[in-house]
Amino acid sequence: MAKKLGFLVNIERCIGWHACEISCKSFYQLEPNMRRRRVTELPEELVGTPVRAFVSTACNHCDEPACKKACPVGAYTKREDGIVVHDQNMCIGCQMCGKACPYGVPQFNPVKKKMDKCSMCYDRLDVGQLPICVEKCPLEAIQIVDYNEVEPSNSVSVVPTFADPSITHPTTHFILPKPGKQTRRF
Repeated sequence: MAKKLGFLVNIERCIGWHACEISCKSFYQLEPNMRRRRVTELPEELVGTPVRAFVSTACNHCDEPACKKACPVGAYTKREDGIVVHDQNMCIGCQMCGKACPYGVPQFNPVKKKMDKCSMCYDRLDVGQLPICVEKCPLEAIQIVDYNEVEPSNSVSVVPTFADPSITHPTTHFILPKPGKQTRRF
């Protein structure tokens, strides 16, 4: 059986340090204002107590990627392991994928005049390395999981402000903070 890779983000462990975001931006030498991974603060209502909660998001490598369906030139492919890859050489920069993605993931690179998105560092995975965001997170808040082997029972596929997961069936899952007093155990 082929792998079904996805990100597992433990919101309880994320402290909003942005190491994942910055390391990705630096590793891929992205243009100013471009980020393949974003760290954002979640509303207090999520945890039901006045505690700061952060979430790190990137491409969700959806089972039914809207970006792939919208691309008129076939610049997107879905690998057997579930990773959604964008081929910038084929991209014509029409931005249809960015408009179609309910999560707003693909971004227009104003210098290359092409779209850009997270590739889950498939080239690193293919040689046994972790994605740069996973490797550089000091609190191990991001993991790569093969969902054919592990289905975390305490995870969800949506957090507040996210689109309905039934649209594209994202493979990214989140471990939410527990309500009540938060104590960090690192």
